[in-house]
Amino acid sequence: MRTDRLQREYGVTLRWTVFPLHPETPEEGMELSELFAGREKEIKEMQARLRQLAAAEGLPLAERTRTSNSRRAQELGKWAEALGKGDLFRKAVYQAYFVDGINIAKLDELVRIAEAVNLSGKEARAVLTAGSFAAAVDTDWERARELRIRSVPSHLCDGKRLVGFSSYDDFVRLIGAEIRS
Repeated sequence: MRTDRLQREYGVTLRWTVFPLHPETPEEGMELSELFAGREKEIKEMQARLRQLAAAEGLPLAERTRTSNSRRAQELGKWAEALGKGDLFRKAVYQAYFVDGINIAKLDELVRIAEAVNLSGKEARAVLTAGSFAAAVDTDWERARELRIRSVPSHLCDGKRLVGFSSYDDFVRLIGAEIRS
């Protein structure tokens, strides 16, 4: 992944902020055709571009027709971060959602994902049931609003912004470093 490479090659520290992407999506999920009604052609083109970019990065990406509400996954991600397993959890959620087509709004699915990265399923369930990290997600959502973030991914560095899936060289320019050959 570009951000992993940026960390390795330039010692960049990342701060993940979660974003309320379609928070109106119900727990059972929603068909993309319903979510983006009237924009089907645009969505097909976007998905084709995403598959191309993912392939260039060596990332698996399945074609999907449904979306899930990501709020619970974000809360569990904040918990995983607090335990030093944020990156592992985010990668496992990516695999579950974008490759395996798992509904990441479902409590049992999130517990399974947590267990897959050696986090306690019992604790994961308790965290989600109690809403233990809801305030952390609310804080991130407010930060995203303040920064006028309207799409994902968005990357910020020293007041500069990179929006959308971009090349590694674009990331290097964002951090103000020289591109290494």
